[in-house]
Amino acid sequence: MHILGIDYGRKKIGLALADSESDLAEPYRVIRFNLIEEAIKIIEKVVQVEQVGQVVVGISEGKMAEETKNFGKKLRDKLGIPVTFQDETLTTQDAQRLSIEAGIKRKKRKNLEDAYSAALILQDYLNLKMGK
Repeated sequence: MHILGIDYGRKKIGLALADSESDLAEPYRVIRFNLIEEAIKIIEKVVQVEQVGQVVVGISEGKMAEETKNFGKKLRDKLGIPVTFQDETLTTQDAQRLSIEAGIKRKKRKNLEDAYSAALILQDYLNLKMGK
């Protein structure tokens, strides 16, 4: 079974995957969308193809947190699998810093930034789950 990490945004969503037996999250892809229903359909397809059994959604603070919770509830209702929320404070900045340090070119970094953030969110979740 895989676990899907999500960095939710109003126009794009970053996805990351980890095997439930593993302790390593990896960036998967970025979804760009206009309507939330489009994004949910794409995520539903990823869940089927990648045999995802759980979703971890990064949650920020303030107004965006409420929007993200609503998105997570819609996902839970549509997918019928557990959806967990994980604090995502500063993951975008961390993702930018780490990808720069890794020497990833600016264009690739910009295109996958949200997937890197999703990987950090999922990695934080895995670390907490495993007591690290």
